[in-house]
Amino acid sequence: MSTAPALDAQSRAGLATATAAPSTPAPTAPAPTLVAVGHGSRDPRARATLSRLLDRVRELRPGLDVRLAHIELNAPLLDDALAAVAAEGRDAVLVPLLFAPGHHVTHDLPAAVAAAPALRARVAEPLGAHPLLVEALVGRLAEAGWTTRDGAARDTGVVLASAGSRDPRSGAETRRIAALLGERLGGVPVVPAYASATAPTVPEAVRALTARGRHRVAVASCFTAPGLFATRAAAHAPWIAADPLGAHPALARLVLHRYDRARTARTTTPARELAAI
Repeated sequence: MSTAPALDAQSRAGLATATAAPSTPAPTAPAPTLVAVGHGSRDPRARATLSRLLDRVRELRPGLDVRLAHIELNAPLLDDALAAVAAEGRDAVLVPLLFAPGHHVTHDLPAAVAAAPALRARVAEPLGAHPLLVEALVGRLAEAGWTTRDGAARDTGVVLASAGSRDPRSGAETRRIAALLGERLGGVPVVPAYASATAPTVPEAVRALTARGRHRVAVASCFTAPGLFATRAAAHAPWIAADPLGAHPALARLVLHRYDRARTARTTTPARELAAI
């Protein structure tokens, strides 16, 4: 009677591996929570507007944990929102609902992360000069009455109204937004103006355009939500004034774009280092 040759140790190990039950894949870690950070406002419409914006973000990215936080004035405040995320053991990406670098972006947000040592978090870039932002600005101008004919007219101009900051990087970014908007509108002059901290103001920008023969001046609202600054800027419009960007679909896509860039970046400056700037 023949006898099957004995298996060596290596063969026995291979047989055991082949006949073992298939291993269960390791669970995939959840995506970091997107914490969208607004400034905060006493205007009751502001929080509701940002909530609608984030509803659009959730529609675009089902299953993503998206939360709203505020730097001041409205609940939930940023510190409380981050504490809640940390208590759940999640990571976070903070997306500032602001348009340019300034004290809030370079100091307040990193400082809030530094105050939550149990939280692993990154701070995304501000919304900034991007084609999606320009798409939202143009969309709101069109809703206010701007047409393609206005883009070709020699007597039209646009004031890009924003909050303003003493940080020179903020002014540079706002000028880039204005340049992109002017290109998108067909070469119409777009002058940035500010509600606080720096010049020119909206009335000063309107006068500067009028002196150049641009007597039909529209005000584009570079604000995410209604508030004191947006209301004042619109009141100075000699012709049409666009609404704040709010829940415009392009702005929702831009929020996700900033989130994705921060989440997937190979190297970023740690938030605790940014807090020292």
